[in-house]
Order: sequence, then C-alpha cells, then structure tokens
Amino acid sequence: MTTGELQLIIEKGEGYKTEFKESFHSGLSKEMVAFANASGGMILLGVKDNGKITGVAITNELKSKIQDLANNCDPAITISFTEFNNILIIEIMEGMDKPYQCSDGFFLRVGPNSQKMRRNQIIEFIRSEGKVRFEEMSTPKFNFSEHYDPAKLRQFLNLSGLKRNLDDLSILKNLDVVTLSATGNYELNNTGVLFFAKNLDRIYEHTAITCALYKGNKRIEILNRKDFNEDIIANIEDAMHFVTKELKVRYEMTGKAQRKEIYEIPLDAIREAIVNAVSHRDYFQKGAHTVVEIFDDRIEVTNPGGLVKGMEMKDFGKVAYRRNPLIASLLYRAGYVENMGTGINKIKELMLEAKLAEPDFEFGNFFKVIFKRIYDGNNGTLNDAVNDTVNDAVNDAVNDAVNDAVNDAVNDAVNDAVNDAVNDAVNDAVNDAVKRRLVKEIIYMNDNQGIRLPTIISLFNVERATAQRDMKLLKEEGYVDFVGSPKTGKYVLTSEMLKKIKIAKTKDHE
Repeated sequence: MTTGELQLIIEKGEGYKTEFKESFHSGLSKEMVAFANASGGMILLGVKDNGKITGVAITNELKSKIQDLANNCDPAITISFTEFNNILIIEIMEGMDKPYQCSDGFFLRVGPNSQKMRRNQIIEFIRSEGKVRFEEMSTPKFNFSEHYDPAKLRQFLNLSGLKRNLDDLSILKNLDVVTLSATGNYELNNTGVLFFAKNLDRIYEHTAITCALYKGNKRIEILNRKDFNEDIIANIEDAMHFVTKELKVRYEMTGKAQRKEIYEIPLDAIREAIVNAVSHRDYFQKGAHTVVEIFDDRIEVTNPGGLVKGMEMKDFGKVAYRRNPLIASLLYRAGYVENMGTGINKIKELMLEAKLAEPDFEFGNFFKVIFKRIYDGNNGTLNDAVNDTVNDAVNDAVNDAVNDAVNDAVNDAVNDAVNDAVNDAVNDAVNDAVKRRLVKEIIYMNDNQGIRLPTIISLFNVERATAQRDMKLLKEEGYVDFVGSPKTGKYVLTSEMLKKIKIAKTKDHE
C-alpha cells in the first residue's frame, strides 16, 4: 500500500469495508465478526473516527492479542496484518464458514456500521447462506402413518426405472428422504413430503403451482384459475395440462394419414421452465406460489427466490447452482431434469429450433421466464397467420384441396382398424370410455412415432396410475412396446399394430 492509497482510504472515511479504531480493545472482535459475516474488510488501528491519525505502538504482543481475538471467534476468523508507519491495518477475509460469532453475539456489517443480529435476523442469515435447507428439514405436520402414500413411491420407482426389491422404509432411506427424529422415530424430510405425501395441500399451502388464464394482456380479469398441490410431480403435469389446453396448435402433414401437432410454443420448453421453477424455488418463502400465467401476448412462469446465492448474472445458463439439490436429484431420477444445469440453455435451443424469439428472464426476489406469443392486439394469438406463413400457400393448398379428402378417408379406416383391434383385445375388460381413450392413444402413437407417459397424462387428463394401466394393457395385448431408457424412453406401436394400420390404409385406397 502506498502513502497515496492510504490517504485516499482515510479521506473516504469509514464504510462497508473500512473501520477506524484509535486503539486496541476487546471490542475489535465485533468488527472482525461483522466483516467475516459480510464481504470482508479492514480495520485501521491508530486512526480516529474522524480520520485523524494518532498511531499505535505496533508490537508482537499487540498482534498476538488481536490474533487471539480472531482465534476465539466461533469459528475462528482468518486475518492478516499490514504495517504502515504507525498504523496497523488488520485485514479480515470474508468467511467461508458463516455465520461467525464472538462472545458478544453475531454481528453483520451494514453500511459503515457493525450491527448485532437478532434471532430472526440470524435465522434468515443462516438460510440465505445455505446452512439450513428447507428440503432437508422435517415438519411436525407430517404424520408418517397418516400422510405417507406408498402408491406415489411405486409411481416414482416406475418413472425412475428402479426395482422394488426392498421395503418402503429402506427405499426411502436410500433416496435420502428419511430422517431420524429426536424421539427415535423415522420421518420424511420435506423432500419426501413434496414427493410422497398423500395430499401435499394438507401439509404445506405454499408448495402449490397456481395457473391462471387472463383476458387480454393485464392481470385484471381472470378467465380461469387452478391451484395444484397434490405432489411435486403431479403439480408439474397438472400445470402442463392447464397450459396445453390454452395453447394454439396446428397440424403438419408428415405422410399419408399422419400428422404432427405443432404448438405455438414448444411444450418441452414450457415444461422445462415449470420444472426449473419447482426445482429452484425458495421454499422458505411461504407467502407465494410458483405461478404460471397465460396472457394473450405472453406466458409467464414465476417462482419465489431469485438467483441462488453465489451465482452471478454472468454465470446464468453457464454454471449449475442448485438451491435444492435433493429435490433436483429426485426429479433427475424421475427423468424430469438432466441435473447438469442445462435447463435454461435447453429452453433457448427449443425456441430457436421452433424459429421463435428467445424468452426473457427476469431476476430479483422472484425468478421469471417470459415466453412471447404472437399477438395483434385485437384477435389474440395469430396462430392461423403463423400457420399460413410457415406452411406457405402451396402447402396449404395441397393439404386443403387434395390431402384432406384422402386423409379423412384413410383416417376413418385407421380408426376402424384400431377400434376393432381394441375391442377384440379388451372387450370384456374395460368400459367404453376406456376403449375410446385406448384408441386415441394408439392413433397418437401412430401419428407421432410414440408417446411418453407425461404426454398421456397431459393430453388425456388422466392420473399417472391410469396412464400406466393403459400402456400395460396395450403391452400385454402385443400392441405396444417400451423403447429407450426408463427416464427418457417412450411407448411405440409394435409391428403387429403397425401392420393392422397399414392393411387398413391399403384397403381404403383400393
């Protein structure tokens, strides 16, 4: 440090990272703790509050006393000394093991002052530093025998591709969602509650996803609202179903009697945003839900909690920081996240592939993803106009004038063939409503080269267990196979079912 640099520090006066002390006293430990709990700083020993230099006698004994104060803090504080003439500069590093305390309590640097933290401030400070995680805590509201749902564990194991070769408690222990209480009883931590409670709404109100549809572009008139709070996976799927029903969709012909659904915003991009919201939200904030809002010109996905502490704007989308690593781990096992911090980039890539504008991201006490819809101010989303532009006039003319008539006839034949196959296989096993759904599921698989379980749940508005039963039934009859990994695979039609459909198409053309 040069004379000019020291003079500038003194001229600036005391501040967030600078403290003046005329002489040594035991109260220095308060300042050390305050700096260690904040961003670090320096104490200039031998300088009055007004900046007048008085100096001190710098001896090894003085340094030893100061070092003892630092060592006696809990935990010990790292300091270093710099001598400049008769001023001793004590540099305090920002602590890596916050919070720090001295014999007088916990202190934090606030502006140019060191303030003692009260109980609630200490609790909030510990939370913000990640020393206590909501996901690892337990709640007295949850009674294992009353609120635990073994069916949800079975569903999770199916999604994860894990074998059920242990009892439930052993499996839950291996998933790190069980804690041992002070009374010696096993209980679910909050991660376990989020995934495996019978009805999450009975335990926590703030864990819900609120979905709302508005008239126009402002939060004035609500056309539809739903609060979903069953469990974290069901909440994701229910929110996706809500959004899917409100999105505009067009159909692109991919071959004879085959068409592809193209939504105005890629469903996978919205799903990624919702999963990101429930995975990274601050669950300590109990006054707010994760919110999905649909306006004429945009869709917003918002969750409480801004960027995770330690993450800077320049790191956004580049580095994986997890506020709730245990929740993220279970979502990864279930195939909902890649657990590598790729979610934001995946959203951007999906929008780019769809030739749509990149979403906006907003930070603060909340994190928000904003998907833009094409809007003319009068007629809402211009999906029809987009279709005309994308498909171009020639494609529309061909589809409308030529293919539609042929495809309608072929589709009728395919429907008849699939209906016959389903009726022959399951005539005595299920009711008519189930048969109709099975037919639709088969036709969807034929049109889209397969289907994933979450898509069945979303498109047909059924529970996960119902979707699983449907696929099991079709699989047993030899109409469906599962291909790919347990987390990312899908159900596809077997060669037998494809052959039936092909025969139906051929007969119709004849």
